[in-house]
Amino acid sequence: MEVIDLKPAFVDERGSITDLIGDDTINAVTVITFTKGAVRGNHYHEHTIQWNYVMSGEVLLVTQMPGGERQERLLKKGEFAYSRELERHALRAETDAEVLILTKGPRAGFDYEKDTYRLVDEPLIARS
Repeated sequence: MEVIDLKPAFVDERGSITDLIGDDTINAVTVITFTKGAVRGNHYHEHTIQWNYVMSGEVLLVTQMPGGERQERLLKKGEFAYSRELERHALRAETDAEVLILTKGPRAGFDYEKDTYRLVDEPLIARS
């Protein structure tokens, strides 16, 4: 997991412009809503990178690279983090939340399951 420190590219009296991603290809842009306590993910992708931008609420992002240590980060509104290929990841809503997911790789629409490998035996976050 890498947390990205967002800084506005432009600010004036009208407000600000902040680029989430520059000079990269995005294959899918998805909005996911969470009810408090909901768990999503508990999987990894072989060929897909996933960026997570919290639009509202708070979510716990848990990740783990193969053979690596488990990492946890509470993401709040306006925070941005991404998971690399093969990085196991799961999200749990600490409040009702809305997260913008941007992906690069074979994940959009009907291709979603083609590059999604579920952590059935050892989930990062247990579902209650």
